[in-house]
Amino acid sequence: MIEDDPRLSALVVEYLAESGFEVTTAATATMGLQAASLSKFDALILDLMLPDIDGLEVCRRLRVNEAKALPILMLTARGDATDRVVGLEMGADDYLPKPFEPRELLARLRAILRRTGSSAANAERDAKGRNESETLVDILRFGRLEIDRGAREVRLDGQLCDLTSHQFVLLRTLAENAGRVLSREFLMESATGESLEAFDRSIDVHVSRVRATIEDDPKQPRRIITVRGAGYVFARQQN
Repeated sequence: MIEDDPRLSALVVEYLAESGFEVTTAATATMGLQAASLSKFDALILDLMLPDIDGLEVCRRLRVNEAKALPILMLTARGDATDRVVGLEMGADDYLPKPFEPRELLARLRAILRRTGSSAANAERDAKGRNESETLVDILRFGRLEIDRGAREVRLDGQLCDLTSHQFVLLRTLAENAGRVLSREFLMESATGESLEAFDRSIDVHVSRVRATIEDDPKQPRRIITVRGAGYVFARQQN
């Protein structure tokens, strides 16, 4: 957790510890980036307002360096839709405005870990006696595109695609319903577990990022098609 408020950090550490999480804290972005480069973490809780480097810049640096797959839950006192969209564009997986209920933080953290299939999520499943055989192992194939639901990986022409956990779930949901028009509300609920608020365009940001990864020409998409006034549809084309 990268957070410059020591009281908030202490509260989160204590609360998450009760649910079996071990939390390492850093009071500055510099300290947090150094810790991320030296150790492997299951997730990052990142404050947007930091004393040395803006949280958005921290997110960008992690996404372009070795921690591309690290799930990021962004915290901020800025709660407007513009900041939320910018955070998602920078690669954050989820966004929680301050002040927040610790229970909501825990729920969102658990959701991120489940979507990414992290070791922490696996340990939690094992503790509840769940069998690892529940994991999906089948692969969806659409020509050059492969979606491995078990490994939570996407490949285009055999090359691994760089997608956040939200973006993977979004693409998987569209592909599993290929040929069906899915509303923005349905996709938002499927990808993030949240309801779509009025004027919230964050789901469109996710779609744009997925297109940039899997489409030959994101400006003229052939796989994820916009249906004006209705939502999006994943084309069944095999190329």
